[in-house]
Amino acid sequence: MIPFNTVAMVDWSGGNDTGPTPRKDAIWLGLVRDGVELPPRYLRNRAVAEAALTELIEGECSAGRRLLLGFDFPFGFPKGFAAGLTGCPDPFAVWEWLEARIEDTPRANTRFDLAGEINARFPGTGPFWFNGLKRDIAHLPRQNTRRGHGLPDRRVVENIARGAFTCWQMGGAGAVGGQVLTGLPVLNRLRHRFDGQLAVWPFEPLSSPVAVVEVWPTLINGAVKKASALGGIRDAHQVRLLARAVARLSLDDLSDMLDVSAPEEGWIMGLGHEDKLEKAASGGLHPPPLRDDCFALPAGVDWAPVDEAHELLRGRLGPVTGAVRLAAVQTLGRVLAEPVRAARANPPQPNSAVDGYAFAHSDTGAGAQVLPLAPGRSAAGVPYGAALPGGHALRILTGASLPEGADTVILQEDVTRGEGEIAFRGPVKRGANTREAGEDVAEGAQILPAGRVITPADLALMAATGVGDVTVREALRVAVISTGDELAEAGGPASGHQIYDANRPMLLAMLERFGAVPRDMGRVPDDRAALRAALDKAADGADAILTSGGASAGDEDHVSALLGGTGSRALWRIAIKPGRPLALGLWRGVPVFGLPGNPVAAMVCTLVFARPALGLLAGQGWSLPEPMLLPAGFAKSKKPGRREFLRARLRDGRVEVFASEGSGRISGLSWAEGLVELEDGAREIAPGDAVRYYPYSAFGL
Repeated sequence: MIPFNTVAMVDWSGGNDTGPTPRKDAIWLGLVRDGVELPPRYLRNRAVAEAALTELIEGECSAGRRLLLGFDFPFGFPKGFAAGLTGCPDPFAVWEWLEARIEDTPRANTRFDLAGEINARFPGTGPFWFNGLKRDIAHLPRQNTRRGHGLPDRRVVENIARGAFTCWQMGGAGAVGGQVLTGLPVLNRLRHRFDGQLAVWPFEPLSSPVAVVEVWPTLINGAVKKASALGGIRDAHQVRLLARAVARLSLDDLSDMLDVSAPEEGWIMGLGHEDKLEKAASGGLHPPPLRDDCFALPAGVDWAPVDEAHELLRGRLGPVTGAVRLAAVQTLGRVLAEPVRAARANPPQPNSAVDGYAFAHSDTGAGAQVLPLAPGRSAAGVPYGAALPGGHALRILTGASLPEGADTVILQEDVTRGEGEIAFRGPVKRGANTREAGEDVAEGAQILPAGRVITPADLALMAATGVGDVTVREALRVAVISTGDELAEAGGPASGHQIYDANRPMLLAMLERFGAVPRDMGRVPDDRAALRAALDKAADGADAILTSGGASAGDEDHVSALLGGTGSRALWRIAIKPGRPLALGLWRGVPVFGLPGNPVAAMVCTLVFARPALGLLAGQGWSLPEPMLLPAGFAKSKKPGRREFLRARLRDGRVEVFASEGSGRISGLSWAEGLVELEDGAREIAPGDAVRYYPYSAFGL
């Protein structure tokens, strides 16, 4: 079975438009995409819902993501109904019949009349019951007094599912009949619109990009009760938790749930597997695991060029962080999990860009102009409050709303003011010194994209456009481990054969600058059992792990050995200087970046490889800094075969490099303010030649 990237769950309603305020007994949409749980979405009526579902399916298909889409109403009726109504036992014949006859608008629909029409086609009183309208409807009884129609009261699945309601009940507590009669026509239109891309379970094979399934939130009732006890709308909790539960299922468990044959009546996905769904619905977010071979180099590749290594990382990593809804003012430095749209236009109304006088352009012309002044004024936050009388001008201040009847403002310095009138020389350009409503940002326009790291300027933009809260990624948690018997803690005792651990404080500080949450896991000696315990502890509370030392293939390179023992290690030999092979792999599903033990190489490899990779894991997307082309203040003869990074700084408009290229010279890291990148091939550099310079700030330091 092909896995699904996105899971969406819909709580349907057959009622009328419920208005702009989110409420229960309305339509709600829950969504988990690539392991990231998005806030439940309120859809006020079926027209809005159908448009939202169309947009969702189009977006997922365009992005190449598989979508599992669940609805909480029956897809079929008890055996015999389809043939009795349409002459054909195919459930899709019923869908076509209903779509052709239902009349449905946001304010009203004919579901009760349609139920009566269906009843008239069957013997006795017909299967549907409960007239929820004040007027009588032919053939639709107000109570369950049906008899003689010859159809089962429930589908097979509803006889098994304890507490499930019959699809014949049109109204009252727990009724699903109205949902079916209004929901199936929408599904039928989506099925035709996305013909070849959408399959309906269990009536069709699920080989298409979109699978539509029947669900029942009661299967996770325990988790929903716990969430509802903390407040909020139960329907919103249902779709959120059910989408979460299905997204967390293993492929085998999901396959078992979908292994059902019910070609006429349909089935409830997950029935009989309630324990698995309840467990998956509980607790925090669990991003999808990375593949064990996500770091593997292609067959035959030994020494990988830097660009090729970048492409491999970029293509094999993705977000592992969950999402949370926060007040916008609390999100500085966080990564947006979904785009932000303006809640209102900026500016919200036409206003004045200067202190001056407002009037209708049509009331003026060329040459000397005199206009009487209307009493009062318009100031920022204190509008005029009435329409401007024709042929008049009004005193207006910067930022104040233009009154109705005014479309132009003249600067106060260009006006002579007399007693109750002003004089100026025309012509004045129409719309002069004014700002149109939405001139900066239109209402509903996307103002920030998903993956953006929020800046102080973004906070201003969100505030100006009325955005109160946004969905951001949880901060990436990165554990740092130093390895080696030779290491001692700075400030403490050290033997002559020991060195102080420089990597750990450097890496922890770098991660903090990157916007991650660093976790200091301390120093580990050259002992495989101790390192295994440290990796286990790190994996319990981190989204990624950085180690330094032990990443090569020697006797004491325990990082490589342990990762190799799990079957998820890839020892990357990258054509880079300074740098040794990177040991990349997974430890209990958590990505591990085994960095060189040399601090210079550790820093360079972190900036060049770990930094963009961590950005992908954090949901920022892949990002490499743009170099500055600057004249060299040094000379160098470079051999071909490896890309080189030199510690450098900018002085007097030229780039100078550290006197020694020795990777053991840690002082050069502090002396430098950035790196010079020399391409893979041979190069003769003379003073004044252009070189690629990256200030440390370009990496976020």
